[in-house]
Amino acid sequence: MVLGLLAVFAAIFYKINANNSNVSADNIAATIAIGPEAQVLSVTQMDGNLVMLVKEGPTQALVYIDPVTGRKIARTDFVAR
Repeated sequence: MVLGLLAVFAAIFYKINANNSNVSADNIAATIAIGPEAQVLSVTQMDGNLVMLVKEGPTQALVYIDPVTGRKIARTDFVAR
């Protein structure tokens, strides 16, 4: 049982630390356009895309960017309900 748990934790650790990026440093976009009032709070890479947490005035959103072209793929706004 202990070996089974150790194997599970080893697999999780491997997945967390595995670099699955197919984008090299030479292919990263030089600029990414954001709104004039936007502040970038955080940037991470997920599934080969850049994901930015952006604050525009009182609202926050996740913006998904193609790292090669710098083009916005999608946007998820956070709203109160």
